[in-house]
Amino acid sequence: MKEKILALIENGEYQNLKKDLEELNEQDIADILEEVSSNEVIKIFRLLPKNKAADVFVYLPLDDQHEIISLMSLKDAGSFVDMLASDDATDLLDEMPANVVTKILANTTKETRKGINELLKYPDSSAGSIMTLEYLDFKNNMTIGKCLEKIRKEGSDKETITNCYVLDENRTLLGSVEIKDLLLADIDRNITTIMDEDVISIDTLVDQEIAAEMFKKYDLLAMPVVDSEKKMVGIITIDDIVDILEKETNEDIAKMAAITPSDKPYLSSSIFEIFRKRIPWLLLLMISATFTSLIIQKYEAALATMVILTSYIPMFMDSAGNAGSQSSVTIIRSLAINEIEFRDFLKVIWKELRVSILCGLTLALANLVKLLVIDKISIKVASVVCLTLFITIIFAKMIGSTLPLIAKKLGFDPAVMASPFITTIVDAVSLIVYFNIATLILGI
Repeated sequence: MKEKILALIENGEYQNLKKDLEELNEQDIADILEEVSSNEVIKIFRLLPKNKAADVFVYLPLDDQHEIISLMSLKDAGSFVDMLASDDATDLLDEMPANVVTKILANTTKETRKGINELLKYPDSSAGSIMTLEYLDFKNNMTIGKCLEKIRKEGSDKETITNCYVLDENRTLLGSVEIKDLLLADIDRNITTIMDEDVISIDTLVDQEIAAEMFKKYDLLAMPVVDSEKKMVGIITIDDIVDILEKETNEDIAKMAAITPSDKPYLSSSIFEIFRKRIPWLLLLMISATFTSLIIQKYEAALATMVILTSYIPMFMDSAGNAGSQSSVTIIRSLAINEIEFRDFLKVIWKELRVSILCGLTLALANLVKLLVIDKISIKVASVVCLTLFITIIFAKMIGSTLPLIAKKLGFDPAVMASPFITTIVDAVSLIVYFNIATLILGI
């Protein structure tokens, strides 16, 4: 179907294209639009019903959204923003130049401007900044029949009607109602008789990551957002949470690779932008790695008398670095999904200690066989290498498992304590251990 749609676009067969687009869902259409020019995208949007066009638009990358809006007249752009959910419209305009935003907002409705301004007042990454204002609420004196009438009248313009909310005259949240309960209840009953009073809500200023944790904990599809006076101001839906989790995952991956996180797609980022996000970390790690050079220089005389020791240095560094990274990634993931907390510090150390002993012993014994059978070196040198390997594996796993926990406790991002920093620390320690054991056993 995708190839057929692209062929129709290329040949300009817009009448047939309109029919085929009606059979596709919004996400599939968005995937196709990413492969055509912006001018063609504008033409295709005009073929779609307004509501469907708005739904397709939110699935496009933010850079594509900006380009499409920039190609529209201000009047068309304003009308299009009117069709978007308040949170989607805010995300779109938040990254655009202020003078352009002002002109677009001047062509939107009063309700749209009010909704966007309401969301923009909340701090970035807060629950209030990601909520939508399009939700269904009922007054506590309404009958179920009146509630159903309101759903039929207003439901098509709301983010979701699966969950509705009951408010008092001051807009204080009293409870929630699922659509299935409304449909099955007697239309003459009061809405408060079927509502769930134990409703899970979140304050506007709470961090969005906590909101994501609550969605997971309580298995929610939508969650009401309230202000400091418990008055309802919006809802967060599961699609917002999926976006948050994806963003947080991307940030953690970037930090674990010693790269400053970026919201922009890789191909949309300029060479200078990528350079600017990578070079500070590379400079920092390069400077920290000089400690390794200083250690080697200190034991230069010992290496000169037993040159064979030099050939095993890369093996220590690689093995210890990999061992530390394994532990750190495991702990960082467990912290991210709340499997462990800082109070589990001793449990983590005890578990990782036993794991590290088993791993270190296995690697040391395997290496001993290789050194004696293949490399054919003396038993003394082999003992130095294997004992160093055993100790550095244990140390690396201890460092890899404890640094993220300590970082979390101190308020830093545990992901920063991943591979690059751990590898730098472990490299230095492994060399110190290596040369001290060599001095003790070989007397160099």
